Amino acid sequence: MPVVPVSRAVVRLVEAGNDALCEQCREAIKFVARAKERQVIANVYVNGRWDRVEHYHDNCYLHVGEPYGRART
Repeated sequence: MPVVPVSRAVVRLVEAGNDALCEQCREAIKFVARAKERQVIANVYVNGRWDRVEHYHDNCYLHVGEPYGRART
């Protein structure tokens, strides 16, 4: 039986040069030296096929109710 991929989320440190926008607040996810800011990155699958990547500020992901489940570290 083939494995069907499902949407999932992971927590990552924000890296220098990041230019992603948060899906929730639509603001830039910015790198700040010494701050160790975190972001949530979600791979979204539709009908078992990869569709897109969504980025969130760590707290914005929690605010929208973790739509892709608890983010893994």
